[in-house]
Amino acid sequence: MKLDTLIKNVRVVRPNKTSVDLLDIGIKDGKFSRLAPEIRVEEAKVVIDGKNRLGFPGLVDAHMHIGIYQPLAQDAVSESKAAAMGGVTSGLTYTRTGQYYLNRGGSYREFMAEAMKLSAGNYWIDYGYHIAPIESSHIEEMDELLMEHGVSSFKIFMFYGGYGLHGKSASQNDFLMIGPEDRYDIAHFEFIMRKARQLMEAHPELAEHISVSLHCELAEILTAYTKLVEREGKLTGLRAYSAARPPHSEGLAIWIAAYLAYETNCVNINLLHLSSKKAIDAALMMRDVFPHINFRREVTVGHLLLDVDSECAVHAKVNPPIRPREDVEALWQAVLNRDIDWIVSDHACCSAEQKWDKQDPGNIWLAKSGFGGTEYLLSGVVSEGSKRGMSYNHMAELLCWNPAQRYGLKNKGDIAVGLDADLVLLDPHESFVVRAAESESKQGYTPFEGQELTGRVKSTFLRGSRIYDQGKIVGPARGQYLRRPG
Repeated sequence: MKLDTLIKNVRVVRPNKTSVDLLDIGIKDGKFSRLAPEIRVEEAKVVIDGKNRLGFPGLVDAHMHIGIYQPLAQDAVSESKAAAMGGVTSGLTYTRTGQYYLNRGGSYREFMAEAMKLSAGNYWIDYGYHIAPIESSHIEEMDELLMEHGVSSFKIFMFYGGYGLHGKSASQNDFLMIGPEDRYDIAHFEFIMRKARQLMEAHPELAEHISVSLHCELAEILTAYTKLVEREGKLTGLRAYSAARPPHSEGLAIWIAAYLAYETNCVNINLLHLSSKKAIDAALMMRDVFPHINFRREVTVGHLLLDVDSECAVHAKVNPPIRPREDVEALWQAVLNRDIDWIVSDHACCSAEQKWDKQDPGNIWLAKSGFGGTEYLLSGVVSEGSKRGMSYNHMAELLCWNPAQRYGLKNKGDIAVGLDADLVLLDPHESFVVRAAESESKQGYTPFEGQELTGRVKSTFLRGSRIYDQGKIVGPARGQYLRRPG
């Protein structure tokens, strides 16, 4: 039987390898079918010349926020197209009840039914969801989320204890849309971990993919330091915001999270978007103190490409904050030391009219948190990583293989026979200047505006079908829901 597609002359980048090999790639029924130095063109229905470009596995952007600021159905369309531009073929979105997202409280049974309906047919990439148990009743729903929806990863926002998404919350319960008897606090975090452990014991065949992810900042530190920074008035912009959410808040939260994992024997813990040297140091200390806990450490492309002196100012407001250059270099050193397990975008499309206050556009305190960047994930890592001597194979591990393995995407993350034919062709020598106007995202700006990156995505394939090619989105929305593990 003929191959559906043959892509010739590809320098194949595989994770867990030390070489980049010039191969032909045969695709059949949406899967990688053959990899060989020479496959005859007669053996395929469609033949594509890879032009000696690098071929990465389709990226797994394991930290996105589709639907946080825009209606989910609308956001899924534009932001998944932006993801395809950047070589992303699988995206996992952190979502929750409460304000933003679907703006509703209550059961996840109803929430997930609505989210699935709004998602269907609107994604250009494959998609899945991480879920945050917000109400105490949500903890009991974790069984159903796992078995009915294939959601195996659960999130804790540690800074929501008295803090909202953008700053101090007048009423935590109103922001999270929970009842007067509910508390979103350390005890709640403990019970989430205990439940995750119970799921691991009840479903040993799924246990390695059941995990708890944590946004590690402490509200008490944020509250105190925000008051100090605002009262002193010496700092502005990104420097002020970094000082108001200081790195030791991350470090302390990591220690608390690690001890809770030890206490509950919740062995799969993901420490999200580490932004500072103190956060990295705390995470590595906890790895050494609790060696039986399978910690995974994440950084974002934003924290690797931006610092507090970047001209983007309020455009780059995010939680945790963009940090000084010494912290950025500490993150890169951790990447090079293989102390980081994956790199993500933390993509949260916050349109220009929402991002900053029209009357006071330079005021960092009035700006909303979060920004998009999934379309620059691969190019950003290739550009800056190559300068630092990082191998392409290592990049493929951080951007593709490692997150796929952790989160149970067993058909993703590598270019290997039998896996989904998710592929990115990249020209590592082509440079370009980032321009928001060229992105499929509806954000309308980017904090990366004007940066020159070397390494440009030329084509993206999802399960063997081209979804992006030569600057344009190709074909209809083909994204499928990712049950995990599976």
